[in-house]
Amino acid sequence: MAAHSPPGPTNRLAREPSPYLRQHATNPVDWYPWGDEALARARAENKPILLSVGYSACHWCHVMAHESFESPVIARLMNDGFINIKVDREERPDLDQIYQGVVQLMGQGGGWPLTVFLTPDLRPFYGGTYFPPSDRYGRPGFPRLLQALRDAWENKPEDIENQARQFQAGLGELATYGLDAAPGTFTVADVVSLGQRMAQDVDPVNGGFGGAPKFPNPMNVALLLRAWRRGGGDALKAAVMRTLERMALGGIYDQLGGGFHRYSVDDRWLVPHFEKMLYDNAQLLHLYAEAQQVEPRPLWRKVVEETVEYVRREMTDAGGGFYATQDADSEGEEGRFFVWTPEQVNALLPPEQAALVSRHLGVTPRGNFEHGTTVLEVVVSVAELARERGVSEDAVARELAQARRTLFQAREQRVKPGRDDKLLSGWNGLMIRGLALAARVFGRPEWARWAACAADFVLRQMWDGTRLLRSFQDGQGRIDGFLEDYGDLASGLTALYQVTFDVKYLEAADALVRRAEALFWDASKQAYLAAPRGQKDLVVAAFSLFDNAFPSGASTLTEAQVALAALTGDKAHLERAGEYVGRMREALVRNPMGYGHLGLAADALLDGAAGVTFAGTREAVAPLLDAANAVYAPTFAFGWKEAGAPVPALLREIFDGREPVGNTGSAYLCRGFACEPPRTTPQALTERLRS
Repeated sequence: MAAHSPPGPTNRLAREPSPYLRQHATNPVDWYPWGDEALARARAENKPILLSVGYSACHWCHVMAHESFESPVIARLMNDGFINIKVDREERPDLDQIYQGVVQLMGQGGGWPLTVFLTPDLRPFYGGTYFPPSDRYGRPGFPRLLQALRDAWENKPEDIENQARQFQAGLGELATYGLDAAPGTFTVADVVSLGQRMAQDVDPVNGGFGGAPKFPNPMNVALLLRAWRRGGGDALKAAVMRTLERMALGGIYDQLGGGFHRYSVDDRWLVPHFEKMLYDNAQLLHLYAEAQQVEPRPLWRKVVEETVEYVRREMTDAGGGFYATQDADSEGEEGRFFVWTPEQVNALLPPEQAALVSRHLGVTPRGNFEHGTTVLEVVVSVAELARERGVSEDAVARELAQARRTLFQAREQRVKPGRDDKLLSGWNGLMIRGLALAARVFGRPEWARWAACAADFVLRQMWDGTRLLRSFQDGQGRIDGFLEDYGDLASGLTALYQVTFDVKYLEAADALVRRAEALFWDASKQAYLAAPRGQKDLVVAAFSLFDNAFPSGASTLTEAQVALAALTGDKAHLERAGEYVGRMREALVRNPMGYGHLGLAADALLDGAAGVTFAGTREAVAPLLDAANAVYAPTFAFGWKEAGAPVPALLREIFDGREPVGNTGSAYLCRGFACEPPRTTPQALTERLRS
């Protein structure tokens, strides 16, 4: 997405780095970015604030922009009655988190675009999400709403004040929800219970949780696997495999270009909202790599390889970092880039090949999407096509691969969806984490190198040893990092160390965790703030608690602390992780769907800083490493002490006394800072990790 200002008359947003804000630069609305200028004007003129929050790949954000923000009539109502502020929720997740609470308190589902009306001192008095230009969908038309709220502001100030007071109190309660419970002790039985309770909501036919719309929820699916590992029963594993298979074969997965769309509007993963988010694909890479460890399948390998290639091709900056999102829309239509008609397929392929791929991917004259177009999904398997045609599966697979290449190359000539090219430090951390595990599981060192390039970029451009920046755009870093940035990046760097064994990544993770504790830990609540302590433009303090589409910073920070304890022997990391998990135990057990990633960190905590230290030359430990990487042992962190190499200060305690047995590579398995006798054969190590 280009960084230059759009042609024609523009508003203040034309000067903003955020691609989402620049999308609104030509609106007739007198937009402000969030900041001192807008807030000061609201106070000086005693005008209410209209706060609109979204992100560049959001389809319904585009719809509301076209219908309302581009309308001179509606813009005049906005400009006359309100100070209008646009916020990119990817830049300010703390503001988004707080004001989403308004919609929750009103008994509605949250989402984007978020539309909230505030007093000049930032207290909300009304809110919603998408509003149409006229009354429909059971929602008031935006012009009518604007007129009613302006009238109330000017003529019923007592009502506005009363509403604002109630909302502020409600937001304060939401911000600390779950923190009033007494600390408890998290147990193995809790992990099993979490998984079994979540399994009750799994769709037995299509996998995933609940019905339409259906989201991947990778951290909650991963928690089902943890519960299975703890003895929760094979039904949990089956639910995971069914979910991953149905997603991989459905329209939510880009069958030509790889990568996952945001979610499906139906219950069978067919028709997605077509935006692609870095954080979704990062978490799903990690999850499909874990599935390969549990039950190896060619489908898992295919999905991971294609998704990594998608990220490399479409979402990687020349400097090595990863872009944030890819849009749902192109040429003014949602999904236009991704869908097909029989005529388009037939024009590109020989008749027999066109018939084969159309049957395989469900391309029909009627279609399954708008205007008779088709979202590609795997309708007929390779095995069934081979039986129908009386040929080998390999022959069908080769023919389909050739057809898919032709269609993909033709699709590349279409107008591509827009891309939000800002680089977020936390989301980069999530992708580093996913790539690092995938590199280990599938034996792809080049993936580890790509992850390392991203890590090097973030550490060079966005971290100075004491301050992490949230966003990098147009050659400059900006916005102080939030807890999720520190936690996600620290988690990604601990994962990266376990495939590169380069101690600089572990040292950076350790420094990030310590700085995060200084900036975000609230000792009175025994919980983490989402924004740095003392942030002055927040109406209430925002705590980082819930795991939503992506993990909360508290969850990824806790995950990093457990791994760091295992990899360095520093008990303080484990103690802080234990303190937080104990604090949140009741909330986690009561609402597992809301704390999926925290459940993963808590499960790792149960094994007491579990780790394996490999000792010996690279050649000597390679068979042991290969064996260990193939085992689903998600609570274990891996380190390597190279024979004859200097021991870094951070690793002296954990490496002390761990030497190869003779000239044989050795693996020291430790839990709770106590180690077992070394294993020297892949079979012995595999059996112990599986047990």
